[in-house]
Amino acid sequence: MNPSPNTLLVNPTITSRASARFPLSLLNLAASLDKRGSSTIVDGNIERDTVEATLRQLEGGGFDAVGISVMGGPQMAPSIAVSTAIRERYPSLPIVWGGYFPTLYTDTALGAPYVDYAIRGQGEDTLPDLLAALARPDRDVSRIGGLSWKQADGGIVHNPNRKFTHEDPGIVLPYDKLGDPRRYLARTFLGQRTAAHQAAIGCRFRCTFCGVAAMFGGTTKLPAVARLERDLKYLKYELGADSIQYFDHNFFDREEEMIPLLEVMARYELPWWCYARSDALLNMSESTWKLVRKSRLRMAYIGAESPSGAMLKEIRKGTRPDQTLEVAELCRRHGVIPELSFMVAPPENTVEETEHTFEFIRELKKINPASEIIVYIYTPLPEGSKHEKDRGKRASTPLLDLHGEPVVFPATPEEWTQKRWVDYACHADAPWLTDDLRRHIQDFVTVLRCKFPTVQDMRSPPWAKRGLSAMASWRYRRRRYDKPWELNLANRLVRLRLPQVSGL
Repeated sequence: MNPSPNTLLVNPTITSRASARFPLSLLNLAASLDKRGSSTIVDGNIERDTVEATLRQLEGGGFDAVGISVMGGPQMAPSIAVSTAIRERYPSLPIVWGGYFPTLYTDTALGAPYVDYAIRGQGEDTLPDLLAALARPDRDVSRIGGLSWKQADGGIVHNPNRKFTHEDPGIVLPYDKLGDPRRYLARTFLGQRTAAHQAAIGCRFRCTFCGVAAMFGGTTKLPAVARLERDLKYLKYELGADSIQYFDHNFFDREEEMIPLLEVMARYELPWWCYARSDALLNMSESTWKLVRKSRLRMAYIGAESPSGAMLKEIRKGTRPDQTLEVAELCRRHGVIPELSFMVAPPENTVEETEHTFEFIRELKKINPASEIIVYIYTPLPEGSKHEKDRGKRASTPLLDLHGEPVVFPATPEEWTQKRWVDYACHADAPWLTDDLRRHIQDFVTVLRCKFPTVQDMRSPPWAKRGLSAMASWRYRRRRYDKPWELNLANRLVRLRLPQVSGL
């Protein structure tokens, strides 16, 4: 029996080196693994050639398994490439997929010949348990919660879900495993050295389209105050971070639980960005908003989703359209920029709902011109990808393509690399969209982002953004969105930032 298992953790390439942020999921896994053994991290966003960097690490030997963090969309192809290379070079080395994709599409992941185990949901306990089991003579993994695996005959076994892990407040992320952690500090509109951090995890809401709901099943956990204090102290004084992008799934939850955390953040006064809900912000007291202002919240990403109360009810969002309008005004008064995301082109009433959303966005911009608007295509999760608590509880609207045929989702990871499915995973396209509507949505977004360039764009010169805004004004004023040829031409030169693609 190996008393100290050694694991290689891989984050496949998904963005440019300049846009790389801390691989927080792998850092949390490494902190957990190192309690019983050891771990090494390969971050493809820094290494660039994920396959070569991974094989180089494995050449030294001594690894008992490779864990790969896999999301859908553009990360699928590099995830497949690195997994295939490992299987060819080291055929007996166990390969474990974890993250959103194997949680949502477990059978699809395990159907690939280069995946041996899939971890559903959190992996901080499941992965160490798996390593310990693989080190035993019987290699029995049947009692490990949250794990799916292949039998000798190829059959797939899904162990029961693991309960939500209320993480250890004393955990310290091993930033030193990344080489120089300062490489991950980025220049953003928040500051010159923005750090990525995650405090709270999970979300207690159950939106039917959301991968977080599918992973965590309506559970959430805020951090211990002492841990947040220690983390911010390290990021600010050791690494030199001057701002924070919080990747919490839902930063603002219950006000009474948020106040101690906001008091810590108010002491450090690091400008920050986070995810939030309109109802949570509207329900906060003035004293809490005073803390928010002192902590220097700059922008809150709020999932508005739709101006239709019926659709919000259908997707179990739990908010109302009037709350979206109210929160835009509330944020204006408190000096916070609301970054409001919408999902257009649902399978039913596709054109009508899309046009309704466009008009609602115009109303929002009147209330708060500084509001940032993100437009996505509504691409719901298949029924089988929802959390087991939610499957079958409410019949989902059947998904039909443009020809009225049922939408058939990919059965292999390779199929998920096709452009139409990468776009689906990224909420950029759907099988029921006509070419005309697809172009109409793209044209509206072009006019909108030229008329109101995002403050997150640190690359385009101010004069260029002012010029584009002036060019787009007449189209926006007259609702002449279609075929904005002059704006498309100008964008080839200016290349405005797309927050829905590149984030901060």
